[in-house]
Parts: sequence; C-alpha cells; structure tokens
Amino acid sequence: MGSGCLKVTKYFLFLFNLLFLILGAVILGFGIWILADKTSFIAVLQTSSPSLKTGAYILIGVGAVTMLMGFLGCLGAVNEIRCLLGLYFTCLLVILITQVAAGLIIYFQKETLKEELSRIVGRLIETYDPLNEEEKNLQDAWDYVQRQIACCGWVGAEDWEDNAILINRSMTAYPCSCSNSSEDSVADSGFCNLDIPLNSTAAVADWPVHQQGCMDGVQKWLKDNLGIILGVCTGVAVIELLGMILSIALCKNIHSEDYTKVPKS
Repeated sequence: MGSGCLKVTKYFLFLFNLLFLILGAVILGFGIWILADKTSFIAVLQTSSPSLKTGAYILIGVGAVTMLMGFLGCLGAVNEIRCLLGLYFTCLLVILITQVAAGLIIYFQKETLKEELSRIVGRLIETYDPLNEEEKNLQDAWDYVQRQIACCGWVGAEDWEDNAILINRSMTAYPCSCSNSSEDSVADSGFCNLDIPLNSTAAVADWPVHQQGCMDGVQKWLKDNLGIILGVCTGVAVIELLGMILSIALCKNIHSEDYTKVPKS
C-alpha cells in the first residue's frame, strides 16, 4: 500500500472512530434517559420490570465501552499503533457478534416479551388509584401513553373492568386519559364521572373512550417505524464492518511501531 493510500486509510479510520465516540455518547445518554425518565411508557416498564432496568445499565456500559473504543481507535489510527488497532478490531468483532446475538434473542423471545408487557400493564390497570402517591409517577406515565397513542387499556378498554375502584363505582366512571373527547375540560389523569343519574350502573360500552388497546398502538408504531429501526441497525453494522476492514488494512501495512508518537500524560 502506497504512503498516500495509507494516509487516506488512516484518516478515514479516524473519522469512523470519531463516529463511534459520538455513537457511544448517544447510547450512554439513552441508557441514562431510561433510568431517569418518569413521564413515558419507558417509566411503566422500568418500574414494573427489573429486566428493563438491567438493560439500561447494560446500555450505559456499552455506551461507555464504545466511547473508550472510539478513543483508542482514534489514537491508534492517528499514531499508527498496531496493538491499539488490533485491540480496536477485536472489540468491534465482539460488539458485532453481541449485537447479532441480542437481535436473535429478541426475535425468538418476542412472544415472551409480549406476555411480560401484558402482565405488567394488567397489574398496573387493576391497581390504578389516583390517590396512591407511591405509584403516582408510574400511573402518570401510563396516562401519558394512553393520551399520546389515543388508546385505552392494553388489549382494549375492557381491561379497565378489572380496576377495583371502577368496580366499586359500578363502572359509572372511566379513565380520563382514555377519553376520545376533544374538549380541553377533560382531565389528563385519574377518573372522570359519566353524566348519568346517581346510583346508576354503566358498562364500558357507555364510556366516551378510545376502543383501541395500547398494544395495537405500540405495534402500529413499531410497524410504521420498522424501516427507520432496521435502517439504523443496518447503518451501525455497516459502520462497524468498515471500521474492522480499515483497521485490519492499516494494521497490516504498519511495518514498525513508533511509541514516541503516543502523547505523554
């Protein structure tokens, strides 16, 4: 490889590693956001499912490792240090294999994940109580989901028939966040009373709420954004492969180590 081609490879590899540094920061930030978020569906899952919290810590770890790897790759490329380039290649290979394995696990465990989500949301709906301050953040997060997706319950509005408070009220109230009314006077959370005589009874069919369950809404969102999700995953994989190719090409064509180029602390 000529010196000009070697320089081009070196600086291309530097740019790739700069991208990895930024990508690592994004992953790290996403992991921290999952732990800190209190107003979206993520909060519902995080509070009810320890596996999501574990996943957030894994994301933080992966983000930190990716940033470190990007830094080492930049250092190895600019200063032409073979051992750092070799370490960079190995880290990329491990990350790529881990990503493929994680994708396969998610694909083959999707029914299990769906059942876990159904269980988590079902328990939340059954115990929903606007006066329960301990669960307020979790309940506000679920109200936010129902308002944003324009849905009610997990499978449908009938899920709320299992709520203890609504049963005691003979179904004469309904979740305000499920309302299909466009009026601003409807509350964002808690229960709203039906406009019917006292001591009457009602059914879910009498509620002015969305009939679509949030499960369908979430699946629709995933379906609508599947192209974007696959595109991002494919783009990351391509960047990783190109980084591996460039690092091994540069490593093979560096004939002598010059550790004097490494910045001294």
